[in-house]
Amino acid sequence: MNILDRIVADKRIEVDLKKMINPVSQLESSFLFDRDTYSLAQKLRVSTTGIIAEHKRRSPSKGTINQNTNVGQVAQGYENAGVCGMSVLTDIKYFGGSLEDLLLARASVDIPLLRKEFMIDEYQVLEAKANGADAILLIAAVLSREEIKTLSKLAKSLGMDVLLEVHNEDELHKSVMPSLDMFGVNNRDLTTFEVSLETSRTLSTLIPDDFVKVSESGISSINTIKNLKSYGYQGFLIGENFMKTKNPGKSASAFIQQLE
Repeated sequence: MNILDRIVADKRIEVDLKKMINPVSQLESSFLFDRDTYSLAQKLRVSTTGIIAEHKRRSPSKGTINQNTNVGQVAQGYENAGVCGMSVLTDIKYFGGSLEDLLLARASVDIPLLRKEFMIDEYQVLEAKANGADAILLIAAVLSREEIKTLSKLAKSLGMDVLLEVHNEDELHKSVMPSLDMFGVNNRDLTTFEVSLETSRTLSTLIPDDFVKVSESGISSINTIKNLKSYGYQGFLIGENFMKTKNPGKSASAFIQQLE
């Protein structure tokens, strides 16, 4: 069993427990459940930089990245830097995140928030909306086409954008459907953790122009972004490059100023 399989197996147990503790009716009664959302896809379409900055404390591939951050301060730093949106990891066991991180970010900023999670159940989509998310991430490697359709349609019905993440051509072909807004190409193989930007370049021509193209993982330089823009990418998800510094917001600001 590879790391991705282990994460998904643990996630199924976690979601089943959450359903017993916090029923759907409670999620739907959340103050945030009926809020109007911000469109991450639209922000990316009109942006000259396309930066989605991530809050990530640790990862299975890198270990501890930054355990000393205040998520609200990081969110405000990112907003002041001029990012298009913020990705908030909510997985506890493998990434050190939580739904509280999403809530604190939502209370701190007025920019699109992406809940980055291993989504396998409709419950998690409702949970995302109840905790202030504007968009969700779906990972093609762990979902069937029917599951992608079900989860993405639910998200759209709740006013959230959907970012569908792929790693190869087969995942891309099975995933194209109108209930998606963005296609994210993850340059990191989730089974080996090896990173290759060639993945984004290769898959770029296969993503229909109806969708916003987002490149994820391994992006740390201005030249890389300029190169990927020539392949049609409008969004660039950057986490470790900012989070490994003492002040992620300040790092994002300097990066975006240089990019502009």
